[in-house]
Amino acid sequence: YNRCKSMAMDFYVKAGELAAGGKPFAVATVVRVEGSSSARRGSKALIDHQGKIVFGWVGGGCAESAVRTGAVSCIEQNKSLLLTLDMTDEVLGVGMPCGGKMDVFIEPVLPKPELLIVGHGRIAETLAGTASLVNFTVTVNDPGASRESFPSADRLVTRDLDLSETPMGPNTFVVIATQHKGDHLWLQKALAQEAGYVALIASAHRARLVLDYLLAEGVPAEKVARVESPAGLDLGAQNPEEIALSILSQIVALRRGGSAKPMMQREGAEEKAAGEAAEQVIRECDTGTSS
Repeated sequence: YNRCKSMAMDFYVKAGELAAGGKPFAVATVVRVEGSSSARRGSKALIDHQGKIVFGWVGGGCAESAVRTGAVSCIEQNKSLLLTLDMTDEVLGVGMPCGGKMDVFIEPVLPKPELLIVGHGRIAETLAGTASLVNFTVTVNDPGASRESFPSADRLVTRDLDLSETPMGPNTFVVIATQHKGDHLWLQKALAQEAGYVALIASAHRARLVLDYLLAEGVPAEKVARVESPAGLDLGAQNPEEIALSILSQIVALRRGGSAKPMMQREGAEEKAAGEAAEQVIRECDTGTSS
């Protein structure tokens, strides 16, 4: 009992370390075992984003490879998976007849998405506050940033002469509101570091000048096309608060894979698709063409 309790504590300590490091990982748990299996129900493993088991055990050669592959897929898609492993058949199963079946639930654990706001102003302030409410880590990079203006921001960067204080990646959503001060440099950095979302708040004239500059500097056209300017969804926004809402709405839709269409339209389309599928089945049955 004490050994099992110690292993459980070690498991959660390791999971805490991975989470604190800001790296994505997955938790795999054996939830059902039938027949012969080297793992027991309740066995757990921690798997990093490269598919390496960093702690725990969910079975040997029969299951490990399939679980690792499933974990990588879960992390990439940010979706949980119930994986059924048939180890009784070398051809139809997971490649080695161990003699049992096993269900493994795999759950991704991803770091909070980061909203990086470069610049200041009412749009930036509102965006920072609203993003905190929907569980983003908020970083503001601006020489004049203060706690009074950005009370909910997780981090304020006020000295960054070489733009090195805020590294970016696929989980970083960047909104540039520098009011024409160095916006071209920030865009180059965000695109080069493959930020997940890049938006420029600027007039149409200024945006065109900046984007043309990037193209002239050799930034590939497909990368320049990623820049959202005007930023946000078309909500008919007329003030800074509404513009901030439209930008955050676009970010959430992108992150969650939403269509940004009215819910009634989406539900109507789903019902229509389901109806067409059912009608097709009926027609196939009536004509005898169903396989």
